[in-house]
Amino acid sequence: MSLLSTIEDYCANGKLQAAFGMIRRVILKKLQAGWAAILASLMIMAASVTLAEDADQSEASAHLLAAEIALQRADYLTAASEYRQAAESSGSIDIARQATRVAFSYEFNDDALRSARRWLELDQDDDEALLYVAQIELRVGKLREAGRHFRTLIERGEEQPDQRLLSLVQILSQEDPENADAVMRSLSKRYKDSPLAHYAAAVMALQAEDVEHAASRSLRAIELDPGWLKAKLLYARTLLLSGQADEAIDYTARLIGDDPDPDPDARIELAMMYMSVERNDDALSQVNQILLEQPSSTDAMRLMAIINFREENLDAAWDDFEDLLASGRHTMDALYYLGRIADFRSEHERAIRLYSQVRSGPNAVASQRRASALIAFEQNEPEEALKQLDEFAKDNPRHAVDMVLTKAQLLSALDRHDAALELYDKAVEFRPDSESTVLGRAELLLRMDRLDDAIAVYRQAVRRWPDSSIALNALGYTLADRTDEYSEAEKLIRKALKYDPDSPAITDSLGWVLHKRGRHEAALAELEKAYAAFPDHEVAAHLVEVLTVLDREDEARELLQSAEEQTPDSKLLKDVRERMFGE
Repeated sequence: MSLLSTIEDYCANGKLQAAFGMIRRVILKKLQAGWAAILASLMIMAASVTLAEDADQSEASAHLLAAEIALQRADYLTAASEYRQAAESSGSIDIARQATRVAFSYEFNDDALRSARRWLELDQDDDEALLYVAQIELRVGKLREAGRHFRTLIERGEEQPDQRLLSLVQILSQEDPENADAVMRSLSKRYKDSPLAHYAAAVMALQAEDVEHAASRSLRAIELDPGWLKAKLLYARTLLLSGQADEAIDYTARLIGDDPDPDPDARIELAMMYMSVERNDDALSQVNQILLEQPSSTDAMRLMAIINFREENLDAAWDDFEDLLASGRHTMDALYYLGRIADFRSEHERAIRLYSQVRSGPNAVASQRRASALIAFEQNEPEEALKQLDEFAKDNPRHAVDMVLTKAQLLSALDRHDAALELYDKAVEFRPDSESTVLGRAELLLRMDRLDDAIAVYRQAVRRWPDSSIALNALGYTLADRTDEYSEAEKLIRKALKYDPDSPAITDSLGWVLHKRGRHEAALAELEKAYAAFPDHEVAAHLVEVLTVLDREDEARELLQSAEEQTPDSKLLKDVRERMFGE
């Protein structure tokens, strides 16, 4: 039995003093042995177990110790549960606070909500506790309760209520857009004459893709405060997102032209509008004007760098992003794009170094995934790649579950399927409501030739998400490709196509099942449509096979050669060449 298992067993059986004694002996023996990480954890355990000297704290101490052990093992769900039980069995505000933060960080919402409510019960005047309760309630769809608690926060602050309401936008923006929009509409009803409240409601409506409501609320904000530029820029954005790009650009350009000293934010907004319609030269003109007037504007520097990147002016983009990095602003963006440029140039070591430094922001997970892939496959150091993901997870609890899934995908790509499946099982346990995780696990089972298990998981997914075109297509294609259940497969695929009629992947599936059912001409029409929209090597392989069956071998060979030039390492294309042409 391992050290941590022994300590955990002692705690589970109430032998807390024995656990403490073992921790103390290990610390004394290993102090010089370089066990810094485990010693730090054991010290925390020791402090927790010491609480057992107080009889009222013994149960909480056991749960705290179990939670720390679970965190060491990356068993995040158990850790959140144990912390929550410690909070519920203790009168300590600190324990309740820690339990809430841990569960919230790892997004285990049930434990987080119970811990936050315990915290609020122990300290009813703590705004942080109340904010956690409200945000988690919003996250789990308890909109009425969330609204009530957010309203309490708004009313108890020293600022004006509508100013507090506006400050909630940043918090609400982190949650489900439709739920956040519903709560904001409810909260803003009391402030009908406040431009701040209408602006806040417009922002949330726009995030929920209710452009019409966002436009009306931003116009009301402008009516109440005619000189407020931010409200006007928000209205311009509603025009853009409603498909009126020319009107949005004209409106924003007039704002700039009518102002003798135009705000740089207006030029930034106009530049972004130009970029959205691929008028990058016009966007660059606006950025240059800002930099002419304010050479140190980091927002303009960032936008110029992105424009150069999009235009594939990589040398200029590199210089721009290095300048941005030196400024100390938008650091994570600069590191990410510098990493991408190095990646494009096949400067793998530099790309790894840059990607690895992206530790926060919207590109953090993608950067760590790419860095680990480069380490594993370009540097041929898979263990180092896995270690990097583990270290990032420890430092970033918010992304820890993402790293479990990333490790599973990496292990699968390395053909270490059993280890990958263990991590997929853990990821599904952590995120049972994640359709993509469930379907990823089924795909791995297919790679492991566990066809029946994979189909069972796909069927469960279709029952769980009956309106999902992705789940329906995954099951339908698997039945068409790996079984003779062609009738059911076609029904599933056609149902998927109703939900997503423009999907080339589903169109390819339809063509493939029609081919399997002997309707080759109809299959060819669907596959050609799919390939025109998405010239992928898998669609090409299907097309080659159907063309060959239709005795159009010259066309099949020409298509196959073209596809091989595009994807020279495709196992699918190699297989179809061997089967169709014996080559």
